Amino acid sequence: MDELKAGTVVTLNFSHKAPFGYFLTDGKQEILLHENDAAGPVDEQAPLKVFLYQDHQGRLAATMNIPDVRLGMYNWATAVSMHKKYGVFVDIGINKDILLSKDDLPDEWPDWPEAGDKVYVSLKLDKKDRLFAKLADESIMNVISVPASGEMLNKDVDATVYRLLLEGAHFITDDGFLGFLHQKETNGRIRVGQVIHGRVIDVKEDGSINLSMHPRSYELIDEHTAAILHYMEGRGGAMPFSDKSLPEDIRNQFSISKGDFKKALGKLMKEKKLYQEEGWSYFTEVKK
Repeated sequence: MDELKAGTVVTLNFSHKAPFGYFLTDGKQEILLHENDAAGPVDEQAPLKVFLYQDHQGRLAATMNIPDVRLGMYNWATAVSMHKKYGVFVDIGINKDILLSKDDLPDEWPDWPEAGDKVYVSLKLDKKDRLFAKLADESIMNVISVPASGEMLNKDVDATVYRLLLEGAHFITDDGFLGFLHQKETNGRIRVGQVIHGRVIDVKEDGSINLSMHPRSYELIDEHTAAILHYMEGRGGAMPFSDKSLPEDIRNQFSISKGDFKKALGKLMKEKKLYQEEGWSYFTEVKK
């Protein structure tokens, strides 16, 4: 039998019971199955299939909870906690969280996964046979992906970031489409493991897609009209702004350009929600 190592699934035989669990054996080495790792009754007469990992003392231990993430096998894991000195601990479905080393993460910790984020990982052993999580690279993501069709153009999608570059982020959508989010199309700093929402702005020949997190023009107008209406409601239905107002005054109050302000005003006037008079704007039901 091959040497037992962490990160693998093996079949062992019952050796003897202990006050805190069971000892299993391959005939050469005894491995502790702690009572907390016994997912059900242990048949002392039958071989037992278990997953091997290292406990908090670094000793080889067994669990009956068989994770999908193993040596050479990739799946999604959930980030649990971040430690700037070490990296990010992830939950693969066993009682002990596994470390995703800072050596395998971006240089700056704000780019690391936060608690609750998902990362696509496998397991690996370092030179001292310590068990670590390992991020999937581009070749692995290609295997699990599917090509997008041209019908996806302008559709909204949710996606998970799996790799960062200086220019932006690589992601995979919930439907398995790979793509790229350029930095100029983001709404702020993006991190590995983050779930992003955006619209498809390009479908490439290879079936990959480009996303933008910026709202569509009509969505932006709706956002601006809502801000104007909220401001006017707080002033009794009138405001000292119109399409003749100075650009700097508009930007100081609403943080938008005069062009966007005029588009929003035009929409509200077309809907007969307000009118303008002598440099002011009024709700239609309000009289000066």
